[in-house]
Amino acid sequence: MATLKMQNVTKQFGRNVIAVRDFNLEVKEQEFLVLLGPSGCGKTTAMRMVAGLEEVTTGKIFIGDRDVTDLPPRKRNVSMIFQNYAVWPHMTVYDNIAFALKLKNLPAEEIDRKVKEAAGLAKIEMLLDRLPAQLSGGQQQRVAVSRAIAVNPDIFLMDEPLSNLDAKLRVSMRTELKAIHEKAGSTTVFVTHDQSEAMSMADRIVIMKDGEVIQVGSPDDVYHRSRSIFVADFIGTPPTNFMEVDVRKEGEGIHLVNSHLNLLLEPALAKHLNTYSKDKIILGVRPENMLLVSEDEAALSASCLVSEPQGSHQVVAIQLDDSIIKVIAPASPTILPGTAVHMSFKQETLRFFDPDTTLAIND
Repeated sequence: MATLKMQNVTKQFGRNVIAVRDFNLEVKEQEFLVLLGPSGCGKTTAMRMVAGLEEVTTGKIFIGDRDVTDLPPRKRNVSMIFQNYAVWPHMTVYDNIAFALKLKNLPAEEIDRKVKEAAGLAKIEMLLDRLPAQLSGGQQQRVAVSRAIAVNPDIFLMDEPLSNLDAKLRVSMRTELKAIHEKAGSTTVFVTHDQSEAMSMADRIVIMKDGEVIQVGSPDDVYHRSRSIFVADFIGTPPTNFMEVDVRKEGEGIHLVNSHLNLLLEPALAKHLNTYSKDKIILGVRPENMLLVSEDEAALSASCLVSEPQGSHQVVAIQLDDSIIKVIAPASPTILPGTAVHMSFKQETLRFFDPDTTLAIND
């Protein structure tokens, strides 16, 4: 396995369309890195440039110490797993896995060993004699993974490999893919638009928007220390709640105030606003960090709009002006529509954003 480095990589289509702009990234050996972002953000294009399926307009790509920027795909020693599995329908599972090995003219004994090792890692050794039409979608995806493992690539590239599976199978396959990654000791780059998939699988997440990198960090970093409103809104289900508030300095304290809220900040959090020159910020708070309290302890009160039971908890929605605020509350007692809801916050988790730049103030 090897490292991957992309230096100032840009991909331009035609005169006006820049799909990836000045992309810089280093993937460590044996790391599971996820490229995450909405459709059209450039994540698949970035991966296809690593694979050699798209030419780089400017910049350099290195796999290990090799500059592969201008090498054809077959000389890069990468394996790519696609969304649609791309298994050969007329070949058995065994022959699908062995296909690339035969192209390398390896001895039959070595091919047989590698096929069985790869199939064992993906737990499909009992399916080697079957045709793809006799397999489920999840089993076909395991064939694609086995085929990628068998050639012992420097880098695994996975382009939304779970998106064609049903919801329950997707969740189980996340675990399987991460386990295979660990057993194979591989370096993996995984593309998805599903933030829960990214959070559950990644060592690090690269969040992209409009062809650019917005934030890179561990799942904890991007979730708890989002550097922009875009990241805080994109990561998490339900997403972060946002409220525009006035910053009022009264004596030694700082209050965040709007028509619904009056919150005195704890000193450890207030220090982030001591030198802030504007009188308004966007307050970001995750639904699980809003606490149901008694009326006299509340910083914010409103009526329940709807409650969404989730088994282990309920999601309580309230409406403040034109915004819907969601709170994760214990499963019981059920909060009925119209019920008064009184809330406070876990202050150490609050995020402050500049309303003009949308960037975090308390990094």
